[in-house]
Amino acid sequence: MNPIKSDLKNRDDVFLLVSTFYDKIRKDDALGPFFNRLITDWPAHIERLTSFWESSLFLKTKYYGNPLEVHIKVDEEHNNSITDKHFGAWLNFWVQTVDELFEGDIANNAKQRARKMGTFLYINIFQARQNKA
Repeated sequence: MNPIKSDLKNRDDVFLLVSTFYDKIRKDDALGPFFNRLITDWPAHIERLTSFWESSLFLKTKYYGNPLEVHIKVDEEHNNSITDKHFGAWLNFWVQTVDELFEGDIANNAKQRARKMGTFLYINIFQARQNKA
């Protein structure tokens, strides 16, 4: 019997989503090395990303940071080896995690925002490579 899922409602829900998602990412053979090599303080990283997603989904909190700059740096640190397959796997883990834990309008918005963000980051990482060539 499946428990009834609710929609994302608050920071605690976002924290559950983000922490569950990154538990999967950290264990993944393809994605884990990108994150585990550079992130040394996982609790702080989870809090920062919880703030990012809370801001994105609920427009309540302010997020101060530059995700594009960070992802370009990660790509550079890994010899420009990030590909569309990495973004696809990241998005699949995100959608899977949202669907496991939540359902509703905000959950659907979380999936849509991740699709848009992944596309934006993917395009701009490759543009940054071209600009350095």
